Amino acid sequence: MNIRISNQSEVPIYEQLKGEIIRLIMNGELRPGDPLLSMRALAKELSISIITTKRAYQDLEASGFVYSVVGKGTFVSEQNAENRREQVLVEIENKIEDLLKISKQVDLSVDELTEMMKVMEDESI
Repeated sequence: MNIRISNQSEVPIYEQLKGEIIRLIMNGELRPGDPLLSMRALAKELSISIITTKRAYQDLEASGFVYSVVGKGTFVSEQNAENRREQVLVEIENKIEDLLKISKQVDLSVDELTEMMKVMEDESI
């Protein structure tokens, strides 16, 4: 799996991991029925705690992106792409609301916030 995690990000690692797996599902790199790496194997590959991978997998399962089969592993769910996209959009909207609240506290305009996002996007390419 092509997962990018940053130790310098303020976003918790389990959230980054969850977001990366959702990204892989949404862009079709992970398809319904595909197995995910075991929690232990993924933790080892990314040099992170198995507890971190467990939390990300639990959140993904609670959101319906993956399902687990005892003794067999974790697999990508077979829900339709529109439902998955809608779930992600709701999550994005919630995060935008949080950003807007915080930015108002420091008198940061929407234009300044947008510019910050563009700069961060350019830096991530």
